[in-house]
Amino acid sequence: MWANADWRGSFYPPHGRQQEWLGEYARVFSAVEGNTTFYSGAPKAETVANWARQAPAEFRFCFKLPAALTHEARLLGVDEQIELFLERLMPLHDRLGPVMVQLPRDFGAEELPQLDHLLSRWPTEIPCAVEVRHSEFFHKGGAEVALNQLLISHGADRVMLDVRALFSTPAGSDPRLLKAQGEKPRRPLHVLSTGSRPLVRFIGHVDDAINRRYFAPWVERFCLWIKQGKSPFLFVHTADNRYAPQLARQLHDELANRLGEEAIGPFSGETQATLF
Repeated sequence: MWANADWRGSFYPPHGRQQEWLGEYARVFSAVEGNTTFYSGAPKAETVANWARQAPAEFRFCFKLPAALTHEARLLGVDEQIELFLERLMPLHDRLGPVMVQLPRDFGAEELPQLDHLLSRWPTEIPCAVEVRHSEFFHKGGAEVALNQLLISHGADRVMLDVRALFSTPAGSDPRLLKAQGEKPRRPLHVLSTGSRPLVRFIGHVDDAINRRYFAPWVERFCLWIKQGKSPFLFVHTADNRYAPQLARQLHDELANRLGEEAIGPFSGETQATLF
């Protein structure tokens, strides 16, 4: 997301207009996780045109399919709606990163045929990433094998949700941790690239030292993916997202120390960082 009023005065100018926030965001980051479509559905044509005007050529929008299609309809009988949704985004065609299919927590192996149908009709020119949350997809059994094979066969990426830092301590009385731990699924982290654009969603703690400790193993993994010619995406969250930009800067610096800024780009207001 980019429309976060809590970033006013730190990441955004204190008196800037909200309509200018996407442009400000895109001066620093090169991708955004678009949650607005998950809750609100397909954006209006004029809204998409406005986004296209503000975002530079290198920027990538990674929207989510609407919850009405994934959670309410459970991917059944939604062919026309998905076509309309993707068609609405076409003015951004050269700036579309992986469109995310976030599935409900109770979407299990018996419903994989719906996912197979969706991916079999998915336009080849639009990347796709799938996030599952059902526990049976995290036990390395038949359900997970079937899911991974399905994603590999369609060239779709499996979203890797890393909540280890968030759940590393009890929430105690901290309202930020209480809320975040109540909302995020506590699932094991399975690191697996099933496509060419590995997508990691890192959910941080309120303690920076904890975040750095859990992020450290990702540095080598990102190095490997980049050497393999893949284009990884990293989206950084914190418990209340108030300090997400600052955490992203810290994690970028750790990657830059290992890879060099020439490999991932500087974190500044002039050029975008390749991994963010």
